[in-house]
This record gives sequence, structure tokens and C-alpha cells, in this order.
Amino acid sequence: MTRPDQPTSSTPSRRTVLAAAAGVALAATTATTAHASAPAQQKAPARLVDNSTWTTYSDWRSGTGHGTRALAGSRPGVTLARATGTMSYTDPHLNRTADWEYATWTSPVHTLAVPATEVIASWNAHTPAGTWIQVELQGTYTDGTRTPWYVMGRWTAGDDEKVDIRRTSVDDQNDGRSSIWTDTFSIDDAASGLRLVSYSLRLTLLRTPGTKAAPTVWRLGAMGSDVPDRFTVPASVPGFTGELAVPRYSQDVHAGQYPEYDGGGEAWCSPTSSQMIIESWGRKPSAEQLAWVDPSYADPQVCLAARSTFDYQYDGCGNWPFNAAYAATYKDLQGVVTRLGSLTDLETLIAAGIPAITSQSFLKTELTGAGYGTSGHLMTVIGFTADGDVIANDPASKDDPAVRRVYKRREWENIWLRTKRYNATGGVSSGTGGVCYLYFPAHPTPAQRRALAKVGVR
Repeated sequence: MTRPDQPTSSTPSRRTVLAAAAGVALAATTATTAHASAPAQQKAPARLVDNSTWTTYSDWRSGTGHGTRALAGSRPGVTLARATGTMSYTDPHLNRTADWEYATWTSPVHTLAVPATEVIASWNAHTPAGTWIQVELQGTYTDGTRTPWYVMGRWTAGDDEKVDIRRTSVDDQNDGRSSIWTDTFSIDDAASGLRLVSYSLRLTLLRTPGTKAAPTVWRLGAMGSDVPDRFTVPASVPGFTGELAVPRYSQDVHAGQYPEYDGGGEAWCSPTSSQMIIESWGRKPSAEQLAWVDPSYADPQVCLAARSTFDYQYDGCGNWPFNAAYAATYKDLQGVVTRLGSLTDLETLIAAGIPAITSQSFLKTELTGAGYGTSGHLMTVIGFTADGDVIANDPASKDDPAVRRVYKRREWENIWLRTKRYNATGGVSSGTGGVCYLYFPAHPTPAQRRALAKVGVR
């Protein structure tokens, strides 16, 4: 489990600082609390999500670079060509100040097709030792005023404290109208009608002064959404039947291992799910990458995934863009964070061979067969039965063989897509509104490309 209860865009209270184990705990209660009837469901607008991505050579040429160079070839990107300045950065997690050479690239302004209450950026990058990137967002509100430049993440694949920073989100960013909740831009009071109508993303590419190593970014984008508050969602009609071959890994077999990463394996649902899908595409870490793991531990690649996704500020492995960025460190893989609108969208992807990692929260009584309740959990959807039920690799299982589960379609769809829910104490908490991670080849097949386009991803 990774994501404790957090405020929705209509709840402007500041997110509490999380203890490492807070995301681990399964709800112990099995009792159901009596509730008043949920409010009548609002009719959803035609479009709830807008995805914009810079990936092609012409995309990178369309931005404004200072010291960067657009790269052509089979995997276009943008890289640090020459330093335009030096900045001092105090790493709050290493308590160390160092100078870094940098260059910047700023995207054109993107006008959102759906004015958004939330925006989540994601990126794919190569960051050699001694390099890192910073991703920022600046947007324009419906009243024409602008946000500050918000830091959406400071990322590096490595964690050698001699040469690398600690990858981190940045807390306490707000302008009184919007805030950053770890990895998510959110309008503080969605009921006010205020929305974000456009944004730019800015990359800062950094390296140790005097070296030639340079980070390269292959994919940069953001998902803006305006999902209405809802306790229930419309039921979709079953369509596709089939199941993908995806490795099964349990987070629970890692309980207590490497507690410096989010308290240990009992909290590693996100990296465990990420590793399952990475390996379903035939990618695996090298023996050298795994050499640090205790040889007595099963599935050492799960330990690597936890270490490689750990957000030192969030104090957990559940940062959504960090997981997508980790997936893209494997050869010719891409990762993106988005929202989907129904199980029909998932059927479209799985029919094209693309599994998905989904984020949901629920009481034990709300998901038959799970055996637990959670305030935030990631699992991997790999198929659908003939009756339309969801086949999921659920890492919250006692061992690897037990990971494959079948969950009732209606229950599963609702806990994944809703934005509000009743928690174990009878209060109202948030739901993710269909958040998922998608990992797929840098060069998708035509069928995969069509499926991704159908759910709004390119």
C-alpha cells in the first residue's frame, strides 16, 4: 500500500506529513459503517482528461532551449549541449550544498482541452551518474492570472550520494489558489469554478561542473483532468475477454526488507507492480544492478524497483511519475501517468497487449476476495474473464503464486474510478478517479499505437 488518505481538490487542507509506514497499513476493521445515501451522481462531461506530450524531434524543436540540443534518430530527445550557468543546490536529504552546471528547455504553452482541477506531469529520461533533471510547471488560470513555477519533481535514476542528489518531490508549494500534493498540481477549491486552462513545462538539465556527462529527456508531458466528485460511476458493459502473460510478484514476501525504503516490502505495491509490467515486456535488471541485494531474498528486482522509485521527501515508493520514470530506464520502454474513464478503456489496452497499473482505495467489504482494505493501493490489470470480471496481479498477496486474482467487475470499476468514498471511520476520503500508469515500447506496434490513441495517449 502506498497512498494514505489525502485531500481532494475540493478539500483545501494541507496534506499531512506521512510516516514511512502509514501507507503500509491495511485497514484492520471489517465492519461496515452506516452511511447516509451518497449524493446523486453528476452527469460527467464528454471529456475529463487532456494529455499532452513532447516526444518527437519536431516537438523538441518547438520549445525554447538555452544550452540544450534537440536530438533526432530512433528515439528523439533533448539533452544538455552546453552549460548556460551554474546554480547552487542544497540537497535537503543529504544536507549537502553543491554547484551544478545547467541548461534549460521550456515547452510551448499547451491549452488544455478540458480546463483542469488537477495536473500530473511525467517524464522519461537518461540520467548518467552526476546528472539530474528538474521538471517545473507554470499555468494560467481561467481569470488570466498565472501560477508560480511549481517544481513537479527532481529526478535522477541513481542514488550514489558521492555524485548524485536524492530524487525528491517538493512540499509546501502553493499560491493560495493551488497547491502541489507530492506529484499532483491541484486547485485548492474546485467548487469555486477556478480551473487551469493552459500550462508550460520547463526542464532544467544539470550535471557536475567540468564533466561531459549529460542527461537526456525522451518524453515529457502532463495529464490535466477535471473529474467530478462522485461516490459511484456508471457501469461499463463487458467487451474483451483475454489475459496477458505478466510475471507475478508479491510485495508481502519482502516484509521488513530494506526498511529505509518506505518501511519495507509491505509498502511496495507500486514498485512491485512496476516491476511486473517491466518484465512482461522482456526487460530485466542486470546482475550488477542487483549485486547489492541480500542473496537470500527472493525476487531481488523488486528490492531494486523500491530503491529506484523512492521519493526522499514523500518518504515512500508511491510517487506516480517516479515509477513511470523508473520504467523508462529500461531499454526502449516508455512510461506515462494518466487517467482512464472506464474498464472499456482498459479492455482496449489489454486487447492490444498493454497491461496497466491502477490506483485504488477501498474498505475490506468493498472488494470481494481481496481480504484487506486500504487507503491506497496499486495493482496490475492483466485481463478480463468471460463474464467481464477483472483479472489482476495484486501484489498484496502472501506469495508469488497467490498474486493472480479475479475481482468482480462492478466492485473493481467503482473503487478505481470514484473520487470520493467512505472510509473505515465513516468519514469521507478521496479516490484517485481512474489514475493509472502505462508502460509500453518506445516503438509501439500499429495496433498498440491505435489503442493508446483511443485512450488519449501518444
